[in-house]
Amino acid sequence: MEHEELTHKIIGCAMQVHRALGNGFQEVIYQRALAIEFDHQNINFEREKVTPVFYRDLEIGTRRVDFFC
Repeated sequence: MEHEELTHKIIGCAMQVHRALGNGFQEVIYQRALAIEFDHQNINFEREKVTPVFYRDLEIGTRRVDFFC
């Protein structure tokens, strides 16, 4: 899938979750709903993936991302 197409699908999923749930929930609730929506839209993803952080081609640490598609 092209990056532009994937980006469009991800934004659509986020908008669907927001329309359904609205405001006011804890982040974990939105993460769970978004994972369900990704599955529904056949978007492959990993949750809580640790990824390296680079500066000038040197790894300087890691960070954990909520979703990795």
